[in-house]
Amino acid sequence: MRTIKTIHKPVYEPIADLVTYRVIPTSSISYLDPFLFLNHHGPQVYQPNNNGLPFGPHPHRGMETVTFILDGDIAHYDSDGHKSVIEAGGVQWMTAGRGLIHSEVSSEAFKQTGGPLEILQLWVNLPAKSKMTQPFYKGLQKEDIPRIVSEDGLTTFNLISGEYAGVAGPFDSGIGLHLATIEMKKHADFSLQIPGDENIFFYIIRGKLKVNEREIENKSLVEFENEADSIRIYAMEDSVLLVGHAVPLYEPVVSQGPFVMNTRKEIAQAYEDYRLGKFGTWQH
Repeated sequence: MRTIKTIHKPVYEPIADLVTYRVIPTSSISYLDPFLFLNHHGPQVYQPNNNGLPFGPHPHRGMETVTFILDGDIAHYDSDGHKSVIEAGGVQWMTAGRGLIHSEVSSEAFKQTGGPLEILQLWVNLPAKSKMTQPFYKGLQKEDIPRIVSEDGLTTFNLISGEYAGVAGPFDSGIGLHLATIEMKKHADFSLQIPGDENIFFYIIRGKLKVNEREIENKSLVEFENEADSIRIYAMEDSVLLVGHAVPLYEPVVSQGPFVMNTRKEIAQAYEDYRLGKFGTWQH
């Protein structure tokens, strides 16, 4: 079984009235190649006539964002003309590539009625050769995401990208990224086989797990060594887990604000291009 290297705890950093835990980067981990950033928003309950999510128009370049709507909803708009409202159980995948402007806010219905909200946003790096690619967006509702249930009915894989049990995920990262949320009922017990040369992003959203015989609480990012290819997971209570894995890019990472590039010169160019309107026009 893979050796657990470190267990990282998130930093509590609320954004306005939005409960937010920054999982990565923190003082103990800067990034986990190619995984760059994860914010865990909520869980919390919004009252009727609320202001919703605070993520108005802002630019990105050089990375991908994957947003998991566990509860509530997100209304997405971007300067390439994409728009959607994705509800609980759905996922948004946006490749920023050479640059675009987007907003992630709550729907008008959610702002009027309120309700529970919990969202994860993960940033995944793009290789240098793909950083200036054409931007892309796709949002899928819960019913459009493959659910693979174990024979004993205790474990459910919500497959986002990659392949599991002969099923292909509906998103393609271009770097061979495997990504899934896993719902485990109490006493669920299974093993994952992941090649030893791949980095693993393993975040416990809810519940309590025993991972390779070690008990780990929720809101924990588990960092593994790169040697063995097996991870055994046992649910000590009902739990939800985010797991991703990919071969590291082994490229320089230079990030500033919403841009992730390979050099400081490229970061300066991103700000200049944004100032010159090369990220598109905001019309929403």
